[in-house]
Amino acid sequence: MQSYWGDLRDRLHLTEMVAQIARVEAVACDSVHEAAWLERNLLEADMPPWNRTPGGAETTIYILVDTRPRTAGVRTSHVARFDGVVGLGPYLGGTRARQAISGLQRAFPLSYTRDRLTGAERDIAARRGIGPQLREPLAAAVISALDGTNTGAACEVLTAGRDRAAAALNFELAARIHDELAALEWVTSMQRVTIEGGGDQDICGWADGLAVTFSIRGGRLNRWDQHECSRSAVAQASAATPPEWAAFAQRNAELAAALIRV
Repeated sequence: MQSYWGDLRDRLHLTEMVAQIARVEAVACDSVHEAAWLERNLLEADMPPWNRTPGGAETTIYILVDTRPRTAGVRTSHVARFDGVVGLGPYLGGTRARQAISGLQRAFPLSYTRDRLTGAERDIAARRGIGPQLREPLAAAVISALDGTNTGAACEVLTAGRDRAAAALNFELAARIHDELAALEWVTSMQRVTIEGGGDQDICGWADGLAVTFSIRGGRLNRWDQHECSRSAVAQASAATPPEWAAFAQRNAELAAALIRV
């Protein structure tokens, strides 16, 4: 057995869990990051006895983009306090968030636009032609990479850097940049099951005589129910499903109907 985070084959106590499986239900998510968040939400809402930690051990983290002259840069935060900065997230997995920040610093070195730099930082900034006049453009590039409006620009810079490192036989650097690219893909992939400050809503899909209803509470999708019924029985719930969730609901109703026939 494996999880999103590692190999679980040494957890012999999980054999008891396997023996209690009555049926398999699945949810098709839009990304691995979204699937990991859904798992986290489910375990926080109702932790089975064989799980070690409510919600799991992974870190919930935010990425802050700071454009203030003395503290400009990109950093992580474990709390959703965004006074004077632009905050994005939440993301699941502190290591991936920090790797993504490392890649963004490599592509768009916002921290080198601070008013106060060390001697070494000033030398690097001068060689790269970076100064306070680039603070806002670099911050905008970081934000557009993280919010998905222009992630490709960061990926292009990092891919070129990785390829140059590999061509120069600097494989350690190439591997580090490769990991930064993977982390950037993780934090920018579609993820809607955990929304900071989100509200409550139910979404419903129906296929082949089976309805699947997902519950979102406080911005977190943390429960679903499936049952056999006619299409007309859930017509109102389906009509109330927000348009942006319609494809998700329908896809998972079709998946549930297929699994129940197995």
